Amino acid sequence: MAVQIWTDRQWVIGSDYFKKAAIIKHEQSSEHATAKQKPAEIIAAKTLFSINQLAIKQLMLKLKTVYLAGEVLQEDDEGSLQASVDDVIHKAKRRRLLDQPFNVRLGMMRHLFLAIDMSQSMTDQDLKPNRLIATAKLLEYFINEYFDQNPISQLGILLTQSKRAEKYTELGGNPKRHIASLQKLKEKTCQGEPSLQNTLELAASTLKHMPSHTSREVLVIFGSLTTCDPGDINETIKNLKASNIRCSVIGLAAEVRICKKICQETRGRYCVILDESHFKELLTQQVSPPPATANTESSLIKMGFPHHQLGAGSDKDEKPSMCMCKNGEGFGTGGYFCPQCKSKYCELPVECKACGLTLVSAPHLARSYHHLFPLEAFQEIQLADIPSHKRDISVLAVIRSIVLTVMYLYMNLYTRVQDVPAADLHNNSNSE
Repeated sequence: MAVQIWTDRQWVIGSDYFKKAAIIKHEQSSEHATAKQKPAEIIAAKTLFSINQLAIKQLMLKLKTVYLAGEVLQEDDEGSLQASVDDVIHKAKRRRLLDQPFNVRLGMMRHLFLAIDMSQSMTDQDLKPNRLIATAKLLEYFINEYFDQNPISQLGILLTQSKRAEKYTELGGNPKRHIASLQKLKEKTCQGEPSLQNTLELAASTLKHMPSHTSREVLVIFGSLTTCDPGDINETIKNLKASNIRCSVIGLAAEVRICKKICQETRGRYCVILDESHFKELLTQQVSPPPATANTESSLIKMGFPHHQLGAGSDKDEKPSMCMCKNGEGFGTGGYFCPQCKSKYCELPVECKACGLTLVSAPHLARSYHHLFPLEAFQEIQLADIPSHKRDISVLAVIRSIVLTVMYLYMNLYTRVQDVPAADLHNNSNSE
């Protein structure tokens, strides 16, 4: 049995996926069918105006047809529509990839603040086991992907609760440090209301001092429907726009007008999640670097490539020194020393606080160029459409692609091993 899906009317609530509700109509039903003969889902969809926003969201998840408008779903042999739904979702993802513009300047060096709502609304259980734990779990995936795709970028974490905002982790390029902080975040208590203005002001106070050739971004995970601000947030939006800071918001509840305005004014993205899988998809969209704005300067960047050095190796008289990126916590003899001013840092990439030199590693710089030369879109061809005399050539092409993929993965692993400090490799060999 085939099921036809189409849009019936528009509702100005929720996210973009909520603007057009999909109604299921069986092909066997006639146009003059009475209300008693119609499915229960249709009757519920016709009365959406009398239901609150949370009930609308739950109904959309039940129908599973929010973003399948215009598609025909076909049941399989077991009477399930899951295979057709998965195929439509795959086509939608592929369509978004094909719609990405080419020959566009991208912000390769990114400075991103991840702002997390820690208000009372994060204890809701529409995401299991609750919003906070589900968010922390998905953000661990996001941070790993972010640094894998943007190796010379930096990230920091902000928290907002009880009408205040605090800096949870400083901007840095070490994903393990941020993930360890996220794992401790699950033990914190959610309370009070969030403050968007305080959060954006705190992020802008750091990002506005970043170099003009870098991308300045804020990604807010917002679970509340309200914000308690001390002043006029419109002035904050103007300052963000003047500082060339891009703000994006992922809502966990429903669409909030001020969040939409912030994203529109700063050229960011605003989306509201449907479920946990959609939440992960929206985070994945934030991994790729955004297009550079017209205000982004084009200039040559002076970089240093320090190696991890152990002070106790060759020079026995070398004294331990303080690390400049840990605020007094990194005290020892080893680290990355700036080739220009000899300041010590424990992680890369980083901008030297003494002389302003950008410190990176060569593998990081090499891996950051893949965004500039994306692969061409593949054309899917059914095996039955290939002539028999060309199938052998196709098999050889597949084998060649597999070999090239294995070589790429090997080189990627090799560059990561090269980036591991010598002290870590020495410790691992001793443990074995």
